[in-house]
Amino acid sequence: MPKPLLSPQGAFPAAGLARRLAAMLYDALLCTALLIVTAFIYKLVWIAFVGEANMRTLSESGALDGDPILSTLLLFVLFGFFAKFWTHSGQTLGMQVWGVRVQNADGSRISLWQALLRFMVSIASWLCVGLGFAWPLFDRHKRSWHDIYSDTQLVRIPKQKK
Repeated sequence: MPKPLLSPQGAFPAAGLARRLAAMLYDALLCTALLIVTAFIYKLVWIAFVGEANMRTLSESGALDGDPILSTLLLFVLFGFFAKFWTHSGQTLGMQVWGVRVQNADGSRISLWQALLRFMVSIASWLCVGLGFAWPLFDRHKRSWHDIYSDTQLVRIPKQKK
């Protein structure tokens, strides 16, 4: 089965580091809001089960600090955000604003597996003090670690005419 091609098609140049960082900053703001809302809903569900007084007691005692269930939930929500956008349109909201798209070399959508690889290697890049994100400065194809590992590319696409 052929992979669906993204629109517009063409031989687009690789996205530069400045555009990548600008799109990441924009998406970071959106993700922060998403994580705050998710944590709020999670806490409301907790309150519904244990009661407000018990929740307050647990919170004040520090029993909820570093909650592994919440941490796992937030990680899954973040992955869901990126996977949805990357596998359908190739662009998160920040990428749309800055004219950047993730795609396969043939211009097709990336798979869920590729999205997972990108996401996990992106986390590793941050853990290495952002070195994986700065890698396009050293790679002749301007690829970051997550581009290389997931066999994807980040391209700069022209503005769509309305």
